[in-house]
Amino acid sequence: MWLYVARRILYAVPIALGVTAFCFALVYLAPGNPLQLLLPPDASAEVIDLIKKTYGFDKPIPVQYAIWLGRALTGDLGVSIATNRPVTGEVLGALSNTVILSVAAVILAFSLAFTLGLLAAWFNGRWVDRLVTGFSIVGVSVPNYWLGMVLIIVFAVNMNWLPATGMGSKGSESFRLTDWEQLRHAILPVVTMSMIPLGIIMRTTRSAVSEVLNHDFVQTLRAKGLGEFAVLRHAVRNALPAVLAVMGLQFGYLMGGSILIETIFTWPGTGFLLNKAILTRDIPVLQGTILVLALIFVATNLVVDLIQTAVDPRIKRA
Repeated sequence: MWLYVARRILYAVPIALGVTAFCFALVYLAPGNPLQLLLPPDASAEVIDLIKKTYGFDKPIPVQYAIWLGRALTGDLGVSIATNRPVTGEVLGALSNTVILSVAAVILAFSLAFTLGLLAAWFNGRWVDRLVTGFSIVGVSVPNYWLGMVLIIVFAVNMNWLPATGMGSKGSESFRLTDWEQLRHAILPVVTMSMIPLGIIMRTTRSAVSEVLNHDFVQTLRAKGLGEFAVLRHAVRNALPAVLAVMGLQFGYLMGGSILIETIFTWPGTGFLLNKAILTRDIPVLQGTILVLALIFVATNLVVDLIQTAVDPRIKRA
């Protein structure tokens, strides 16, 4: 088992490096001058050269990448061009706000999707199955940004039940889950973020469990007199690796935040931070945010691989 863990970690290292190099190159291939916010319209050539040297933009791109990656390994992601604040602090602050939405959306979507998917698989072909399948199709098909705007119009504007945007009057730094007045601001974005994972995991669970229930060993278990609940438990264990793989991908997607959702609800998470960095061409913030999100996604898939191995030893033997 430890050898398998070490091998998976070694596989994750080049993937993480490749993702950072690819994202770094994409940032520089995008049009626009990242230093235009710092330069006056009538800046002289000497001033331009000085600013470029200060931020390291006078060096070749491979050298810039090597220097940036070396500093990133020590936790130094540079300084924001737009705010002149350390990128690490801005990224970690935004990440903590995204975690609030992501964890809540994971709890809501994963628990509800797994339960409804099991019901649909158990009552395969009946009205329960058709109802759950229809709901999952709606969850996957409806654009989350459109759903977010509809929820704002219905529950914030027309009914005035929930706040539309922000994290409360006290701001993100004093956000407390025990404060209902602040917690109300997270309800609409959490519901919006959970819809697509809810539909995807629901369909995956229903498909995987239904397939296992049609295997010959399930009929053998029933012929031996095993109860229906025990049969379902065996079916779930055999279907769990496929479901866990999809859950891991969706968890990484949620942890990465959503630019559209966080922008619509003015939630200061990583998606909102990326949106501002893109609009202002703040390359250090873009690089730092992409790096942190990429590492989170790689780490999430690594953890899911290890959980799958613990659930199904056949994966390790393969």
